[in-house]
Amino acid sequence: MTKVNSLNWPEIATQQLGTLPLFADVNTEQLRQLAQNVISIELDVDEFLFHEGAEAEWYYLVVKGSVEVLRYGLDGEERVFNAFGVGRLVAIAAMFMQHGRYPMHARASGEAVCLRLARKPLNELCLQAPQVALKLLNLLSSTVYQHVNEVEWLTASSAPQRLALYLLRLSEEQGDDVTLPLSQRQLASRLGVRAETLSRLFAHWQTCGYVTGRGREWGLRDRPFLRQLTHGAARAF
Repeated sequence: MTKVNSLNWPEIATQQLGTLPLFADVNTEQLRQLAQNVISIELDVDEFLFHEGAEAEWYYLVVKGSVEVLRYGLDGEERVFNAFGVGRLVAIAAMFMQHGRYPMHARASGEAVCLRLARKPLNELCLQAPQVALKLLNLLSSTVYQHVNEVEWLTASSAPQRLALYLLRLSEEQGDDVTLPLSQRQLASRLGVRAETLSRLFAHWQTCGYVTGRGREWGLRDRPFLRQLTHGAARAF
């Protein structure tokens, strides 16, 4: 992990934060307060940004590459829960946790650059600007709701249904040709299936013409088939 201070990172961070929907209603001076003492951190592939259980004094804005958050299970297998690309905030929820610790590890999935931002100015901003606190509540509530739905889906769905929903959600951001943010082994863990099962499923779908590709690069060639599999995941709200 390399800390870089050669550029005017507070000004860069002020500009970058101002582009985020969370801080859209925040004035420039308040953004500068958020960005005070910010530094840039450069990460090599698979280098950790922070570890589970460490004191959570910082959250991070990804400005290059991608950062994934993960835990290690009792079986020693790593489970990746999410990946954060450029323009995403990492560990912002941890800034408000009562125990004050990071609940997961964070690791660069490739070469990455993050801006490190302090917890205290964020807490002060929430007191000064209630609209930011409300947006944060909305964001965190939406995340909890999504996870509740995912738990329900995982307990009631098959491996093909889980994979189809994952690919369709990924395609909402990337289009018909998608790049998996996780390795196939990590994705298998995320979907709650064996890596061998996932590999066979991709191979079968490719033979049938539902998808094309290999590794992390896949093309969705039969959306009606995938949508039909995910019908049970649709909710009224």
